[in-house]
Amino acid sequence: MTPRFDAIGLVVSDMAAAVTFYRRLGFAFGEGAEVLPHAEAELPGGLRLLLDTEETVRSFYPGWQPPAGNNRAALALRCASPAEVDAFYEDLVGAGYHGELKPWDAFWGQRYAVVHDPDGNGVDLFADLSTGQ
Repeated sequence: MTPRFDAIGLVVSDMAAAVTFYRRLGFAFGEGAEVLPHAEAELPGGLRLLLDTEETVRSFYPGWQPPAGNNRAALALRCASPAEVDAFYEDLVGAGYHGELKPWDAFWGQRYAVVHDPDGNGVDLFADLSTGQ
């Protein structure tokens, strides 16, 4: 038997803020997820995005501390076109989220941008430049 990749988990300091952010990107969290200690959204292909509050994690791992410094992981979201990268970036920054890297045409052939979720986790937005603007 082999383990199967099933979910991506993030620890969040404010569940309501995290759910609001990820819903804005199209993640389907259930009604009332904003007040839960653990929330899940099903992703295409059967994977799930799991959000747990810091308090939830400390309930079973009392010594847990938030990471310090730069992030080691990011979620990467493929957009339909370079124009969609720009639109999502502007929407998120306009809503008050931190734009880490403005959209640009990367040398590897993608329109690419980075925003931070409310906990500072990177969310990469990208589209192949060949899809046109």
